[in-house]
Amino acid sequence: MARHDDEHGTGSTMSTGAPAPSDRHSLTIGPDGPIVLHDVHFLEQMAHFNREKVPERQPHAKGGGAFGVFETTGDVSRYTRAALFQPGARTDLLIRFSTVAGEMGSPDTWRDVRGFSIKFYTSEGNYDLVGNNTPIFFVRDPMKFPHFIRSQKRLPDSGLRDNHMQWDFWTLNPESAHQVTYLMGPRGLPRTWRHMNGYGSHTFMWINAAGERFFVKYHFHTQQGMAFFSNAEAMAMAGSDADFHRRDLFDAIARGEHPEWVLSVQVMPYEEAKHYRINPFDLTKVWPHRDYPLIRVGVMTLNRNPENFFAQIEQAAFSPGNTVPGIGLSPDKMLLGRAFAYNDAQRRRIGTNFHQLPVNQPRVPVETYQFDGHMAYHHSGAAPVYAPNSGGRPWADRTGRMDDGWEADGEMVRSAYTLRADDDDFSQPGALVREVFSDAERDALVETVSGALLGGVRSPVLERAFDYWKSIDPDVGRRIEETVRRGHAPEPAAGMSES
Repeated sequence: MARHDDEHGTGSTMSTGAPAPSDRHSLTIGPDGPIVLHDVHFLEQMAHFNREKVPERQPHAKGGGAFGVFETTGDVSRYTRAALFQPGARTDLLIRFSTVAGEMGSPDTWRDVRGFSIKFYTSEGNYDLVGNNTPIFFVRDPMKFPHFIRSQKRLPDSGLRDNHMQWDFWTLNPESAHQVTYLMGPRGLPRTWRHMNGYGSHTFMWINAAGERFFVKYHFHTQQGMAFFSNAEAMAMAGSDADFHRRDLFDAIARGEHPEWVLSVQVMPYEEAKHYRINPFDLTKVWPHRDYPLIRVGVMTLNRNPENFFAQIEQAAFSPGNTVPGIGLSPDKMLLGRAFAYNDAQRRRIGTNFHQLPVNQPRVPVETYQFDGHMAYHHSGAAPVYAPNSGGRPWADRTGRMDDGWEADGEMVRSAYTLRADDDDFSQPGALVREVFSDAERDALVETVSGALLGGVRSPVLERAFDYWKSIDPDVGRRIEETVRRGHAPEPAAGMSES
């Protein structure tokens, strides 16, 4: 592995020319603690990354969506006081599906992770659940996120996509193994958005009426049945209809075929998270269902198409930092980084007052101390613009213990998470390959990965990729190496470089 510093101790710098403290770890309170606001290097990296491309999203540029409703059919009130999750509650929502890496005009059917972002217009304000169609992600520290996305984009000289730099990043970050296995497997090519699951991916917090705290993971299971493209089918569709997924959803809803997903959650008692054998806040891991079985919450139905795609889908803005009473964040470093980055990205993309756009407005009155800026439309008249004030305008003043918080103590460090008993990067993807994939799906995995590696991946990255897959599963890794050495792997699915 290449060193990040040379023998003289010099590495990358900040934009000021001063030495950068770390390009791998955010500054946290202890290895497992929250990210601190004065991690200037992280904030500058993320703020600049959010402004790196104009004006389409960076990433998740290509997508589509629809409106619908969520109905809570189960009783999870013992875990959360959030109004939208109380029995019988019905909540309007907007969902946006997307691909991660492709630009605005890229084909829908390229092999890629799919975004699965929901805005609930609740009676307590907007709640955004910003997830994907896989329950895990490639990295677990947000400092790595801009580097990861760039590795999936385009080379600086030719402007072309490149398999070599993708595998260079992945093999130098073995924590990516679980998500890469998902991506190279059947779920990397969903047949339609209607036929794929969605996940919150992160660990979130729920708080009940008594102030008791629980950690949760969200699972949206499609009621249309899971369905996938083969490599050849996806390639053919990419060439014949680049907007296939967008068209499929719109046409299905127009026909009155309203897709549904059942929402279930896994719930971990607050105290158990401190000693669970897997770090429950590691975004590259799943919680085994035998330990934390699914609890049914309700049903999401999409029943209304947008009337204007730009106004209602392209201008829609989501952030996992947008929560409501009874729902909070967790010590997941990626989640904490996204809670800042997503709204900041929307300020760059569609303006300072993006939250005033109709599609982003909550259905409840707003009393905010954010004023003016570009394109301000709503205003507070002549009311005081500061708090506290003597003009009768209310302000927030909660002090003391926060119900949606947690304990943190320790030195400020730049460090990976503290390893727990079953924390490693290859056990869960190995189990996915051996215990979840069928023989046919393992064969397709070998074909897909071999085709990607034959697409210009060079030494020493190629040898690292063989070791990477042997660490996931020795037999699959051996077969991949043998296929690549022979040089006879079939072509990967269209957009393999867009993973």
